[in-house]
Amino acid sequence: MYPLVYIARHGQTAWNAEFRLQGQADTDLNALGREQASGNGLRLAELVHNPWEFDFVASPMKRTRETMQRIRVAMKLDPGAYRTDPRLVEVNFGDWQGFTFPELETRYPGASRTRALDKWNFQPPGEGAESYQMLLERVRPCFDAIERQTICVTHGGVMRTLFRFVLGLAEDEAANLEIPQDRLLKLDGKSLEWL
Repeated sequence: MYPLVYIARHGQTAWNAEFRLQGQADTDLNALGREQASGNGLRLAELVHNPWEFDFVASPMKRTRETMQRIRVAMKLDPGAYRTDPRLVEVNFGDWQGFTFPELETRYPGASRTRALDKWNFQPPGEGAESYQMLLERVRPCFDAIERQTICVTHGGVMRTLFRFVLGLAEDEAANLEIPQDRLLKLDGKSLEWL
C-alpha cells in the first residue's frame, strides 16, 4: 500500500512536439510545457492544503526540475526546496535517442515493427539502453521506499511502469498508454486515478 502520491509528467519539450524519442537526452521545456507545469502546480495548490507534510521529489533531468520548480512557485513554495532521485529518469533509448520513428525507419528498416511486436520487453540497440521492464525494475524500489505523502515529477515511461506494478495492467496495455503532460496522476494505496 502506497501513501498518497501526486505524480506529474514534465511539461512538453520541443522534442515531444516533434515526436522525437527523448529518453535521457537533457532537453528543456518549451512555452507550452512551462504553461502545463504551472497549471499542474495551480491544481496541486487546490488539492494540497498542508504542503509542509509532503516530500517533493523529481527526476534530476532539466525538464523535470523546471517542471517541479514551476509547480512549487504555483504552490507559493520555495522553488528549489525539493530533492532529486536518479531512479526517476526516463527510459534509456540507447542509439535510438533523438530520432523520430520515420528517421529510425530510414536508418534501421523494420525497427518500428520489431519494437511493436513486444514493446514492453523490447530493448533498443546501444549502450545503457533499457526496455520498459528494465525501467520498472529500476523505478519500483523508488516508489516502494515512499513513506510519506509525496509530490513527484517524472517521465511518461516511468508513469507507464506504475500502471504495470500498481494495477497489474497487461504489458502491452501499459507500454501503449498515453501519458498527458497537463494532468496529475494520483496514487493512493493500490489505486491510480487521473485528475
